[in-house]
Amino acid sequence: MTQPTPTTDSPTPDTSARTGVLSALGAYALWGVLPVYFLLLAPSGAVEVVAWRILWSLIFCGILLAVTRGFRRFATLLRDRRLVGTMGLAGAFIVVNWTTFIFATLSGHVVEASLGYFINPVVTVLLGVLVLRERLRVAQWIAVGLSVVAIVVIALGYGQFPWISLLLAFSFGFYGLIKKRVGGRLGAVDGLTLETLLLSPVAVIALVVTGATSGLVFGTAGTGQALAVIGTGVITAVPLLLFAGAARRLRLSTLGLTQYLAPILQLVVGVAVLHEPMSTGRWIGFGLIWVALAILSADALRASRPPRPARKGRPRDSADTSRIANETPS
Repeated sequence: MTQPTPTTDSPTPDTSARTGVLSALGAYALWGVLPVYFLLLAPSGAVEVVAWRILWSLIFCGILLAVTRGFRRFATLLRDRRLVGTMGLAGAFIVVNWTTFIFATLSGHVVEASLGYFINPVVTVLLGVLVLRERLRVAQWIAVGLSVVAIVVIALGYGQFPWISLLLAFSFGFYGLIKKRVGGRLGAVDGLTLETLLLSPVAVIALVVTGATSGLVFGTAGTGQALAVIGTGVITAVPLLLFAGAARRLRLSTLGLTQYLAPILQLVVGVAVLHEPMSTGRWIGFGLIWVALAILSADALRASRPPRPARKGRPRDSADTSRIANETPS
């Protein structure tokens, strides 16, 4: 059978990887400045904010499906019970992440939240190695090791168990793993719509319980606060859609190592904008992480150079083989 001739419109691996990196950077930049936005939602509590985030995100995704005429495709996905169950698990991890992050923001722990997202790339990289059998280069392992040391230093300097940081790191690490595993079967809009649809009953129950106990703030704290709550649908959906697109195009280890942008921005917000305290131990730990970032950047520049052609008759050594294996997209 004659093979079809590829068209010039077909995306190349380099183009796909470039799109994935840009999507990841866009998602993490938005997540980095989210603490400033969430401060506009006060005096709403974390549970109420998360519930409204779910419902307004579902409405926003419904609009996207209507514009793209994707309801028939989405109805087909709902008949795949295994996929629905998997995305339900992803939704459980992301709602834990959202609740923890908003609680940290509204209670003055943005720096501790940034620590969680510094830990998260290490968790993501290790999941890529242990679960997806991805392999790292030596420089990447050195950077990961420095990050682990930095995490220990920061945790000791904080003076107590950093449960906010660890909840954020592990919940989003497992969420990213699940999105990576189903990325080829599920589009970004369809995936987010399915997640928020499955979470919507929980969100409704949370709002009913909150209204019956402490009372709902939405609609009682002014027009600006109400509009900010409604805007959580867009501010939630856009970075998650970018993240889903990046997860489909990048290796999990590459995705994890780009995640440092969000905690850097969150750290700047916490220290420069919200004036949260930074101890000497915290600065030392963050300094070690920045050294790790420098190593990763240098290694990425080296790996991006095209490999030299092997001489005729000379077999590739183990370093050549390892480099090529690591640079091949999974």
